[in-house]
Amino acid sequence: MTLVTAKGLEKTYIAGDITVRAIRGVDFTIEPASFVCFIGPSGSGKSTLLNMIGCLDPPTSGFLEVAGKDVTHLGAKESARFRGDHIGFIFQDFNLIPVLTVFENIEYPLQMVQNWPALKRKQRVNELLEAVAMKDQGGKFPNQISGGQKQRVAVARALVTNASLVLADEPTANLDTETANRIISLMKQMRDEFGTTFIFSTHDHRVVKSAEKIFTLEDGKLQQQGNGDNHV
Repeated sequence: MTLVTAKGLEKTYIAGDITVRAIRGVDFTIEPASFVCFIGPSGSGKSTLLNMIGCLDPPTSGFLEVAGKDVTHLGAKESARFRGDHIGFIFQDFNLIPVLTVFENIEYPLQMVQNWPALKRKQRVNELLEAVAMKDQGGKFPNQISGGQKQRVAVARALVTNASLVLADEPTANLDTETANRIISLMKQMRDEFGTTFIFSTHDHRVVKSAEKIFTLEDGKLQQQGNGDNHV
């Protein structure tokens, strides 16, 4: 069983007379409950690939299956519904909503995307706050907590809907080494507890050495596969 399968995946952007082949005939599989990195220089196609897996940007051609569903040709509404049910996102700049408390930021996807009843939302958010060691910080606002704490909140928010897949774009880039290592350990713990697959787009060697599978991209092509031990 695989969680993500790509076959002959292509993404081409056209702007006027300029055609850019961002992803060129990529094939790969990713298993459930795994820790995976896409690495490569800027412009290699990492973020484009994450956006396609996350159903934010449709492929130009090829085949892409995520969580047992062919997402190659999903429309905008179907894509939004699928993301809400199956996929969480963690961003480099945290993307927390400044006017919402820590609790409300984590609760937001349950209220706005999945429409859970209030008591069920409260129980789930408290469960995640405890899991990321932020139980006593729920009433604070994002500007009242540290960068590492913000990333913990972002991890909790990504997991709150029971996502089977979390996509993380440079999630440790703004963190010092000690904090980054704690966040990486936290995500591995979440993977072990909830069976969530984490897929990273990153330049950070701290994340890369923790990965069980690494895909190297260059000019939109998949150059090699390996594991963290080969890239330290």
